[in-house]
Amino acid sequence: MLRFLQRVIRLGWPMRLLGFLFGRYNPWHPRHRQDPYPDYRRLREEAPIYRSPLLRIWIVSRYDDVVAVLRDRRFSADRRELPLAKLLERLFAPDPGLLGFVNTNLLNLDGPDHARLRGLVSKAFTPRRVQALRPRIEAVVADLLDAVEPAGEMDLVRDFAHPLPVIVIAELLGVPVKDRADFRRWSEALVQILDPLSGEGGMAPVVEAVNELAAYFRGMLAERRAEPREDLLSAMIAAEESGRSLDETELISLCGLILAAGHETTTNLIGNGVRALLANPGERKRLAEDPGLIDSAVEELLRFDSPVQFTERVVTEDLDFGGRRLRRNQLVWVLLGSANRDPAHFPEPDRLDLARGDRSHLAFGLGNHFCLGAGLARLEAQVALSALLRRFPDLRGDPDPPGWKPSAVLRGPTALPLELR
Repeated sequence: MLRFLQRVIRLGWPMRLLGFLFGRYNPWHPRHRQDPYPDYRRLREEAPIYRSPLLRIWIVSRYDDVVAVLRDRRFSADRRELPLAKLLERLFAPDPGLLGFVNTNLLNLDGPDHARLRGLVSKAFTPRRVQALRPRIEAVVADLLDAVEPAGEMDLVRDFAHPLPVIVIAELLGVPVKDRADFRRWSEALVQILDPLSGEGGMAPVVEAVNELAAYFRGMLAERRAEPREDLLSAMIAAEESGRSLDETELISLCGLILAAGHETTTNLIGNGVRALLANPGERKRLAEDPGLIDSAVEELLRFDSPVQFTERVVTEDLDFGGRRLRRNQLVWVLLGSANRDPAHFPEPDRLDLARGDRSHLAFGLGNHFCLGAGLARLEAQVALSALLRRFPDLRGDPDPPGWKPSAVLRGPTALPLELR
């Protein structure tokens, strides 16, 4: 069934034909993937708290409501009690590796379990450790641009936006250069966990990637316990919270999460960012003339076209919210991309303003589940965009990419051809 649904979504035309079944919101419609913001505007204006008739999910689209859900403990990230989760648990029972990987995933936990894991990881993922990576990120960016300069052209996604975070995360975890090809392959498969309908081949590629990654990191964990190094893996092994450290299953799950979520967010941020600059030449010129604007520019690019479009929460008790009655164990999608274009919070939200200076966007979430890798993604984007515009000030490209990723959760171009001369 999953393979069939994946194929239907990738074909595109069935979503156009059956779009009426989704009511006001169909995140898999090709038109929505190309430009979701008109749909978001209609939701905010006409049905800000909307019950999807087909998906049977609540859709929350206004900034203040999204913030309220993300801060309210009656909405949980823990999906393990949902009927669908119970069904998947039975289906994956023969493969305990995948089941353990999903059940110990930081994105799917709340309460004491989440607090303990996040506390341990945050000790290893400090701002100091991230900032120490700047020289190496600059060197990787320079190498990638050196490689494409002789040809005078590149595909931004394939040649730059995708390999950069994969290389950085591999080095952060201490993965040798010779193993990067496997690392990249696992990364591309694992990202389907964030949105299973966006993949191909059902769950088979994910199961294979999880099992291979687990076997690989078990070996690395044994090496790091015997001989710790200056890498994130050693830091996570050494971290303790109230006398407790991470067990092997938790460590492997976190490595997979850092790999999948870490690379995809940054790839989409760079891809969406360059596309926005191509579509707004005045703002691109402004940034080229004032490189010190880069910090503010990255924040605005995150707001303007968010790499992650929505996140999920589960209602833990019957409650009234925004005039609607929500029931226990109902699923809620909070539209981060819509909240970041809400005119009630961001004046002229559809206008790109690199000097806006507003860091209250929700591109990295909010509250207990605020993205742990936000600092690294920001740093990579700052270095990457600055170097790209400095090296190739006259680069050209069509701001309408040839395709968009089929994911409902993750937004980014599949390719973005650029002329560098």
